[in-house]
Amino acid sequence: MTGRAYPDEAAADFEAPPSSFEDQEGRQIDLAVATGADYEDLVEMYQAFDPEDRAQGVPPVRDEAIRDWIETLLSDECVNVVARDGAVVVGHATLVPDTPPTEDDGGDYELAIFVQHEYQGAGIGTALLKALLGRGQDEDVEKVWLTVERWNEPALALYRSVGFVTANAETFEMEMAIRLH
Repeated sequence: MTGRAYPDEAAADFEAPPSSFEDQEGRQIDLAVATGADYEDLVEMYQAFDPEDRAQGVPPVRDEAIRDWIETLLSDECVNVVARDGAVVVGHATLVPDTPPTEDDGGDYELAIFVQHEYQGAGIGTALLKALLGRGQDEDVEKVWLTVERWNEPALALYRSVGFVTANAETFEMEMAIRLH
């Protein structure tokens, strides 16, 4: 059991992928559950990822580290959703188990979300986050947490808009949490 504080009430239901929408720039964006078939497309996305958009050491920088990281994320234990503009992956969100699910508890999962710099601010992050949480609900994930840099106002607003609450504000980075079930 973690010392993390989660809300008592579960969040609203979120729609799980697949789905499509038009972003605020008029691009058709497709959301889908990520599988091993997305491996090379994810590698390409992270190889091109803007260094200024990296936080807390992720995504990795070196090719081998990117490949190892994606291989871990695409394991059966993790929940993954990608956003595509045509054939190109422009966003990726993942839930990584922190404490494993048990018969009585759906476990704790850490959330990470990444959107290519040129696609930020167009609503893709919001749609991607909601799709990931919907997929998490489908997979019986109970509790999700994340850390975010305190000065990242766009991210804080996004997380709050879908129901995340502050779980720990006493560290350098803010910890937020949501209950899915």
